[in-house]
Amino acid sequence: MHPMLNTAIKAARRAGTIINRASLDLERLNIARKGPRDYVTEVDRAAEDAIIDILRTAYPDHGILAEESGLHPAEGPVPEFQWVIDPLDGTTNFIHGFAHYAVSIALMHNGQPMHGVIFDPTRNEMFTASRGSGAFLNDRRVRVSSCHRYGDALLASHVPRSTALPADSPFFSLLGDCASARRTGSTVLDLAWVAGGRLDGFCGSGLKPWDMAAGSLLVLEAGGLMGDYEGEQGWMQSGNVLAATPRIFARFVHYLQG
Repeated sequence: MHPMLNTAIKAARRAGTIINRASLDLERLNIARKGPRDYVTEVDRAAEDAIIDILRTAYPDHGILAEESGLHPAEGPVPEFQWVIDPLDGTTNFIHGFAHYAVSIALMHNGQPMHGVIFDPTRNEMFTASRGSGAFLNDRRVRVSSCHRYGDALLASHVPRSTALPADSPFFSLLGDCASARRTGSTVLDLAWVAGGRLDGFCGSGLKPWDMAAGSLLVLEAGGLMGDYEGEQGWMQSGNVLAATPRIFARFVHYLQG
C-alpha cells in the first residue's frame, strides 16, 4: 500500500474516533447553520483539524482544501499535490442519530485524484483506492455491480427536490423508471456504495470537490464510469455528476439528453 494512502487511512480513522465518541452524546452538540438545511457542528471542525494535523505533519509541502476551513496553502511554492477533505459528510444525518455518514479524504496530483479514502465509522468500513491499483473495502477488492437492466437498478441521488420532482424535471423519468431510488444524505457514501456494488448508480448536482474527489476514484477503480450530464469529464468543475455501472451510465446520459 502506498505511504500516502496509509497516511490518509490513519487520518480517517482518527476523525472516525472523534465522530464515534461524539455520537454517544448528541444532545450536547453545538450546532450552527451554514445555510438553509446546511449544518455544521464542533465535531465537523474537530475531525477536520485532526485530519489536517496528520496530513500537515506527514506532508508539509502539500496543499489542503477542506470543507469547513477552506484552502490551506503549502509551506512553499504552489504544490502539485493537494489533499481534499470532507471531515463528516452527512452532518444532518449525524445530528439526528441517523447512522449514515462518512469521512472522505483524497489526494490530488495536478488536479487528478491519485489516492482516496472513504471511512464509515459506524460500520467500520474503509473504502480505499489508488489510481491504477483497484478499489477495496477493508482490504477486499470490490467491483461495481453487474446490473445491466435499468428497471432493476437501485439508484441514489442528490438533486434539487429529488423527493418531490416536478414532471418536467429531467430527473423525473431517470429516477422514476429504475427499480427504486434513494436520497441517503451522504454523497461520499453513495459513491463508495456504487464502487462496492450496493448501488447501481448515483446522480448529483451542485456538488463540491470534497463531495466527489475520493468517491470518483473509487468508482473508476471499481470498473464504473464517471461523467457530467453530457457524459463528459467536466463534472469536477460543474458539480453535476453521474456515476454508475457502464450500462446504467449510458442510460443516465440518454435520459438527461433526451
